Amino acid sequence: MSIIKPHKLGIIAGPGSEYFTGRVVKHLRRLYIDRYNKLSEALTKRHNISAEELLKEVTLLDDLDSRKIPTGKLPTQFHCPDVTINVKYTRFANGEVKAEIIDPVRGLNVYIVYDVSNSFPIKVAGVEEARPFSINDHLMFLFTTIDAVKLAGAESITLVLPTYPYARQHKKAGREALTASLFARFCEELGVARIITLDIHSREIENAFSTCHLENLHGSYQTLIALRKLIDFSDPEIVVVSPDTGAVNRNKFYAQGLHRPLAILYKERDYSVVSKDAKNSNIKSINLLGDVSGKTVIMADDMIATGGTLIIAMKELMKRGAKRIICIVSLPFFNGSAIENFDAAYKEGTFWRIIGTNAVFQGKDLLEKEWFVQADVTELFARTISRLHHGRSISPLLDNRKFIQRLIDSSQANPNAALPQENDNFMD
Repeated sequence: MSIIKPHKLGIIAGPGSEYFTGRVVKHLRRLYIDRYNKLSEALTKRHNISAEELLKEVTLLDDLDSRKIPTGKLPTQFHCPDVTINVKYTRFANGEVKAEIIDPVRGLNVYIVYDVSNSFPIKVAGVEEARPFSINDHLMFLFTTIDAVKLAGAESITLVLPTYPYARQHKKAGREALTASLFARFCEELGVARIITLDIHSREIENAFSTCHLENLHGSYQTLIALRKLIDFSDPEIVVVSPDTGAVNRNKFYAQGLHRPLAILYKERDYSVVSKDAKNSNIKSINLLGDVSGKTVIMADDMIATGGTLIIAMKELMKRGAKRIICIVSLPFFNGSAIENFDAAYKEGTFWRIIGTNAVFQGKDLLEKEWFVQADVTELFARTISRLHHGRSISPLLDNRKFIQRLIDSSQANPNAALPQENDNFMD
């Protein structure tokens, strides 16, 4: 399969995921154009032919591989074909949903990009006004889309789910469902070949799959680029703090990369009390292993839901003399009144910045906050899709420590060095 054109590739956007999917497709088109330009430069020298002659050869191969008889004039420059598949989503008055595939998908490797955690109002057919959908509404749209694609003759189906649904329901304690595993079985029953997600809550979920492959990406490189714009990596007064014992490995990863000490917050809880929110918590006391006095604190976690315990942890660090606190999260959900709570904490000087990826849809009320910084992971998903589609290894994307170390070491050696640009082929 040619690596310069995405033959037999189709991309579908789930309801409410059009913007994220559009950015992924935009990066894909740029990747293929950049790749062609590099290949053209190399091949014209290697085979002693002109760029125009090479384009004719490439066009001939494309025409031979096309499912339609080509018409029209020969192109004068390389074009990346549109890989977007249009789908009509409908919600009926009784709550049932339907997905109708508009464009042909027979023989295509289809990637369904869907932010199933999007709780903002969404407009679909059959609904007069945009309305918010629950995660279960989104899952029914997802399942009907998978089935429609399968019945339409697609070669394979891959789900691109920036947030894995029910990821926190992966442990069984008593008579309860393992919903994370249940979702995996649903996908395998429907014929899904692969799922691509970001910073899954527990790697144990991977054990729930038998035929489907789970690819767990990490947004650490992208969040570190955003962090580099805020602080000097060569600052010796940086300390990485794990907000709890469950996040030690994640924060150890950042501490090792930044060559800075690691501190740990340990919370003692009274489990006879049920936590309701940050003000009504079962946390009895918080102990700190390490020193944060006068330091810039970096804390990393996989997600912010209501954020109550995180705010408690940040207040404790400020009491212990932290100069400023920056929190890095892969999935900034900000459920319920979280934005208002963080806004109040920011005004009180509890923290300085929150860095979160755009894997979760965010409204203007969050994006306009001075304290929130967004890290873009759409290029990461685009490169993963391209590599998988062309049978290339995605190991460099799954284990990005080499690129992170290069970024940090160069920044610490030269704090005034230019930041990596969006179009840098750092993982190509």
